[in-house]
Amino acid sequence: MREEENKNVSKNNWKRILRKKWFFPSVYLVAAALILTGVLWYQSSLTNVEDLADDQDNLQNETDGIDYDNQPATPVMELNENLNMPLHNRDQAVIKTKFFDYSASAEDREKALILYDNHYYQSEGVDIAREDGESFDVLASATGTVTEVKEDPLLGNVVEITHQDGLTTRYMSLGDVLVETGAEVNQDDAIGTAGQSLMGQASGVHVHFEVVKDGEKVNPETYFNQPLSNISVEEDAQSDQEDQPEEDKQPEDKKEPNEDSESSISMTNT
Repeated sequence: MREEENKNVSKNNWKRILRKKWFFPSVYLVAAALILTGVLWYQSSLTNVEDLADDQDNLQNETDGIDYDNQPATPVMELNENLNMPLHNRDQAVIKTKFFDYSASAEDREKALILYDNHYYQSEGVDIAREDGESFDVLASATGTVTEVKEDPLLGNVVEITHQDGLTTRYMSLGDVLVETGAEVNQDDAIGTAGQSLMGQASGVHVHFEVVKDGEKVNPETYFNQPLSNISVEEDAQSDQEDQPEEDKQPEDKKEPNEDSESSISMTNT
């Protein structure tokens, strides 16, 4: 009985609520609010999707406008490079002719003299050959730009590479040349092959290698396997050269090398 009474009371309460004037307008307002909220949320989601698509299209247009083929090539950074000998299998390399250094021993200075046309000249680089005397690929000792390629009647084929911070390397007595002026080369890229020249006849098949810092030639042997940033002009050696008497500066015209010493000769600019 009590359950039936409770059901009757609940029905009567709902009937009383439904008879209220504000009931149905309230229901309509709540439903309208829910529908409006749903519509606004849906439109907002569509707008976000369209904005994302526009951003992607704009990004694609910007990247499409870039001409990657015409972008300048950026060589490998040189700052941390060491100066390499310009050939593979460096353990088989032989220095046929040394760089003429006034502060070096008399024996080393003698090995840095070049005999050509009955005159002696001071070597401004080093002649590098293989122990077996065979030809080899000549490599760029450091990353840089090829700034000169030429054929010299005395020095053979010549390639010049310019590096950072006033540093230049030169490769002479080349057989074949594999690069052109303006080419960007990385360290250990092949630039030519070893050959011979008139002023380097005594060295056989070799490459004459020079290092120039701020316009002054320095001894390559001093800086092999050292960072390029270590290469500097030896001011003390220059001052010693300037202080030398004139007859000491040109000993090559006045004496012959000792017969007991090795008489390997290199080519040089005269």
